[in-house]
Amino acid sequence: MAAMSTTRNKKAEQILKGAMPEFLEHGYATTRMDQVAKTAGVSKQTLYSYFEDKEGLFTALIEYVARQKFRLVWSKPLTGEPRQVLTQLAKRIVTEINDPDYLCFVRLIIAESGKHPELSQLFLENVAQPAIAIFKAYLREHPELKIKEPEVVAHIFVGTLIHNILTQNMLSGHTIIPMEPERLINNLVDLIVN
Repeated sequence: MAAMSTTRNKKAEQILKGAMPEFLEHGYATTRMDQVAKTAGVSKQTLYSYFEDKEGLFTALIEYVARQKFRLVWSKPLTGEPRQVLTQLAKRIVTEINDPDYLCFVRLIIAESGKHPELSQLFLENVAQPAIAIFKAYLREHPELKIKEPEVVAHIFVGTLIHNILTQNMLSGHTIIPMEPERLINNLVDLIVN
């Protein structure tokens, strides 16, 4: 039974990996399921046996991408001296989110959020919400930081880093309002630790 489940999961992952470049190249509206099947190396029948329709496929892709990125950033426990922990966490966030394909995927989710707000909500539920919860819990566990509002500080920390990545890379801010990640991280950590 476990072998069948593993095989099914591998096939679903194969389809999701084939779907990603199609959605990135064609956008949500013009991506065709037959082309996804071809890129994924499966039949249309197999594709539809895993994903009922394009919306179901895109929803699964959001969950898949969110889980992968979330795991890369947040899988390491937040233990140790706060300045070191916050600096390492910030660097992981900047490194993992600053991936061209990932940023294109975020851009696609934003573009679809007007017609399909449930997709952007799903993305936030799988990335931002658990990230803020983990960081808030860490701040609560460190009373020496004297943080009155851990949830607010968690929003500020995560939000500042994401805002910088989006403005610098997606909106070409690096030419208009340049900000080096290292400088931002050091000052952000100083604000919290001091």
